[in-house]
Amino acid sequence: MSKFDDHPTVRQYREQRTIDDSTIASPLDADWLRSLCLELGADDVGFVEIDRPEIAAQRQDILVAFPPTKTLVSFVCRMNRENVRSSERSLANVEFHTTGDEVNQIAHEIVATLEQKGIRALNPAMGFPMEMDRFPGKIWVVSHKPVAVAAGLGHMGIHRNVIHPKFGNFILLGTILIEAEVIKYNKPIDYNPCLECKLCVVACPVGAIGGDGHFNFSACYTHNYREFLGGFTDWVEDIAESKSAHDYRQKVNDSESASMWQSLAFKSNYKAAYCVAACPAGEDVIGQFLRNKKGFVKEVVRPLQDKEETIYVVPGSDAQDYVARRFPHKKVKQVSNSLRPNSIQGFLFGLPLVFQRNQSVGLDAIYHFTFTGKEQCQATVIIKDKTIQVENSHIGTANIHISADSHTWLQFLAKEQNIVWALIRRKIRVRGSLRLLQAFGKCFP
Repeated sequence: MSKFDDHPTVRQYREQRTIDDSTIASPLDADWLRSLCLELGADDVGFVEIDRPEIAAQRQDILVAFPPTKTLVSFVCRMNRENVRSSERSLANVEFHTTGDEVNQIAHEIVATLEQKGIRALNPAMGFPMEMDRFPGKIWVVSHKPVAVAAGLGHMGIHRNVIHPKFGNFILLGTILIEAEVIKYNKPIDYNPCLECKLCVVACPVGAIGGDGHFNFSACYTHNYREFLGGFTDWVEDIAESKSAHDYRQKVNDSESASMWQSLAFKSNYKAAYCVAACPAGEDVIGQFLRNKKGFVKEVVRPLQDKEETIYVVPGSDAQDYVARRFPHKKVKQVSNSLRPNSIQGFLFGLPLVFQRNQSVGLDAIYHFTFTGKEQCQATVIIKDKTIQVENSHIGTANIHISADSHTWLQFLAKEQNIVWALIRRKIRVRGSLRLLQAFGKCFP
C-alpha cells in the first residue's frame, strides 16, 4: 500500500463509503427536491435540464462556472408588496435588499444540504456581487429570468420582469446548479400572467416601457441604476474633474452626495422600480385592482407619477424628451452615458441596448463597418422604421461604409479621441454621406 493510500483521511473515506447509505442516487426524485427547497424557505421552485433550448445561450457560461451541471433549480421568494409600492424609496429598497439576502441565504442552505447528501451543487448570487472584471459586458453568471420562465415559474411581462402566476411580479429569483439529473423537469406555464394593462407604462418615469412592447434599456439603466454600475463611475469622474469643493457642488448637490454615501455604506439604492410597484398581475395581487380599478390607480400609481424627484437622463435621449413632456414637475438632470464598450464585440452587442428609436425617425440606412487592428471584424447595422438590426458580417448594399482601427474607434466612443483628428490620420475612414454618420450618432447619444 502506498503512503497516499495509507493516509488516515483516505482510509477513513474508503471505509465509510462502503457503509454510508446517506447519499442519494441520480436522477433525483423531483418531489423530494421540491419539498427540500420549500422547507428551506423558497416560495416556489422548478427544475430545468442543462440542455433545454430556452437556456441554450447560457449553457457555455454555466458550464464554465460549474462544469458538472446537469440541472438548474429555479426558485422564487415573495416580497412584501406595500413596501415595493411605496413612493418612499427607502421602503422599497429595504424590501429589495432584505428579500435579496433571503434568496442568497436560502440558496446557500439548499446547497449545503445537498452537499451533505453527496450531491455537488453551486449557488450563484441572486444579484450583486457580480463579475465586474467583465463590465460593461455580461457580468452575471446565470440569467435568472429565462431560467425561471423555463422552470414554469411565470412569464416575462411587457415591463421585462417575471410575473409569477400566484405572487405576481413581487418576487426575487434564485438559481442553483446541481450535478444530478432530476426524474421530472418543469415546463413553461401555458399562459402569460401579464394583463397588458399598461400601468407599468404610465408609471415609468423615463418612458423605458413602450405600449407596443418596446423596451429602452438605456433609459432604465441610466436612471434606476444611477448609484451603482456606470452611474457610480460617472459620479467618480465628476469628483475627479472638479477643481474645488464649490465646483463639485455645482455638479452634485448635497442630497446626491449623501445618497451616494448611503449606497456605499449600506447597499446600492434603486431610483425607481415603479414598473414592479404598479403591476396588478398574479392571483394573490389582482383582487385589489379588480375590486376598484380607479382606486388602485389613485392609491398606487398616481403617487409614483406625482412624486417630485430628480430623473437622470442622457442628453439627447428619448428619456429626456419623455420626462419633459410627460412629467414636467420632475427635475431632469443630464448625466453622461456610462455604457462605454471596451471591445468591438461589446460595441456591437450594446447597440440595440442604447438605441434611441425616437431619435431615428425618418432614418432608413444600411451601415457597413470594417474594423481593423487589434480586433478585426465586419458588421452591418440596419436602421429603419425606428428599429435596429445588427449582423456580424456585411449584408445588403450599404448606404455608408465606415472603416476604423478598432482601438481608435473605442477611444472615440469613450470621448478620448477626436473624430476629426482620427479622420485626418485615416484611423477612421468614411465612404458615403457624413450626414448619415451624424444621424447614426444621434441614435446613440
